[in-house]
Amino acid sequence: MKHLCSLVITAFLAGCVVETSGPEPAPVDPAQALEQRVSLARQYIGAGDWENAKRNLELAAAIDADNADVLEAFALVYQSTGEFELAESNFQEALDAGAGSRARNNYAAFLYAQGRYLEAAAAFREVTTDTLYSGRPRAFVNLGLALLQTQETPEAKSAFSRALLMEPRNSTALLELTQIELTEGDVAAASGYYERYRAGTRRQTARALILGVEIARLNGDANMEASNMLALRNLYAETPIYKAWTAAQKEQR
Repeated sequence: MKHLCSLVITAFLAGCVVETSGPEPAPVDPAQALEQRVSLARQYIGAGDWENAKRNLELAAAIDADNADVLEAFALVYQSTGEFELAESNFQEALDAGAGSRARNNYAAFLYAQGRYLEAAAAFREVTTDTLYSGRPRAFVNLGLALLQTQETPEAKSAFSRALLMEPRNSTALLELTQIELTEGDVAAASGYYERYRAGTRRQTARALILGVEIARLNGDANMEASNMLALRNLYAETPIYKAWTAAQKEQR
């Protein structure tokens, strides 16, 4: 009887083995697979997970090593991990492969971070010529920041003003124009930009509050001066910018 059970079980298992066929797997579209890998890599880049970003990009590169999106994403990874030569070569290869304004803007930001302000300004300027680029207002702001570094203040002022035409509440442009006008002695213009900045932000930066104090003093506005000073002490008393500013104030007295 035990032998019979064994035969039955053996026959049953043998019968199960026959059922192995199934539907053929759907063919994988290489372009879609590449796009998915790059998209995953960008998510990992955003999360600061460089190893998983590289892994997905390597799989994407296995499909098309010359793809502009793959090259740009590799550049962003290498920039973040301090491999600057690799970052630059990948940015340049991406642009040579036809990468658009987003990649050029990222390359310009890379150049700016490297202190190569003339090159950065040239790259940002080229980005601003793309009238269909959704990040164009920010590109004008970045162009202005690069031009400030190269002591081209009138051109920087123009770039910030162009940004405000497209994005009237851009806080960086408003603050930079406040600083420029105050430095040039146009207190009324500085006050106007500062009020626009203040109306559009919930929490002012330390630099903005300092500019507000200086404008208030020039306008004889004791209430605004006191309000900004209180906010500075409460929010930024331990920051380097506040300490440096208060030290400079003491030296001027």
